[in-house]
Amino acid sequence: MKKWITALLFLAAACIAGPGKQAKGQLLWPGPPKRVPIRVRLVAVALADHPRSSFFSSHEVFVAETEIAHEEWSLIKLVFTFLPYQERLSESGFDYSVVHQVSAWRDEHCDQTVEELTERSQPNRHEPLIYSRNVPRADLDGRPIPLPCYETNADNYIKSTVEPVATPAKPHGPILRPDPR
Repeated sequence: MKKWITALLFLAAACIAGPGKQAKGQLLWPGPPKRVPIRVRLVAVALADHPRSSFFSSHEVFVAETEIAHEEWSLIKLVFTFLPYQERLSESGFDYSVVHQVSAWRDEHCDQTVEELTERSQPNRHEPLIYSRNVPRADLDGRPIPLPCYETNADNYIKSTVEPVATPAKPHGPILRPDPR
């Protein structure tokens, strides 16, 4: 009995006077993705579920531009998931002058080039991108660089604002004209 009491007192002292740090177990799955608010302009739709499901979630895949600095934009792939009773992102303003604010997370596993986005299951078949209104460029088909992928859903939609695209400024000063001779 004396040995049991001594062992019990030793364990209690070790627990009370321990290092104070909790052991962190090895997690077999990652935590929830880190969401960040981003501002995007929709450039084109690459894939949309038609018709939408009555029971399960549906998704749309966009080529979009995200604001990386003031008036500086970079192309991304945006995957938007929604439920049957929620509005599609393309229905809430498929115009380049509309800036959508969403809370999204980066998914490095779904990065793709524009060519990979437009591929379909049949060999040598590509569906063209459907461009939004007022896009200043429509030349994305030959881009070999993978677009960084961001995912979001209808619950993480924040708001949209109309911000017209600035037209290029006219050059100041004289304009050089060819010599009439």
